[in-house]
Amino acid sequence: MKRRTLLQALPAAAFIHSSLWAASRYSDDPNQGSTKVYELRVYEAAQGKLAELLARFREHTTKLFDKHGMKNVAYWTAIDEPKKSNTLIYILEHPSREAAAANWKSFQDDPEWKSVRDKSEANGKLVENVESTFLALTDFSPPLRLK
Repeated sequence: MKRRTLLQALPAAAFIHSSLWAASRYSDDPNQGSTKVYELRVYEAAQGKLAELLARFREHTTKLFDKHGMKNVAYWTAIDEPKKSNTLIYILEHPSREAAAANWKSFQDDPEWKSVRDKSEANGKLVENVESTFLALTDFSPPLRLK
């Protein structure tokens, strides 16, 4: 191959290579290349209040999360003691960390949430402690199949 032909072909080869690389960054996996974050929350219910906390989530909180842009992923209770009697664990999905902060602010400012919280805590607080951890899917994680 002549030097001139080779030099003329190099820009096209570089473009093809970068195009293939860019195309490989997109896939059928909706989680790839996203700023989406997941929030793992662990609630320690007050003594004897787990059933009331679960009822508040079941009847009100999950719907309010939806209203404020927080996607409910899954909810769990512990099977083994000592956490069995007082622990609620759940995961929310947010479009980004910034959206999570805005979602939580709008949720906490919502008059409906304040009313639900106040009524459910008429006989004392339901939650003693809350832990929150933000998570990002790894590149080797299977895609989440959420409804």
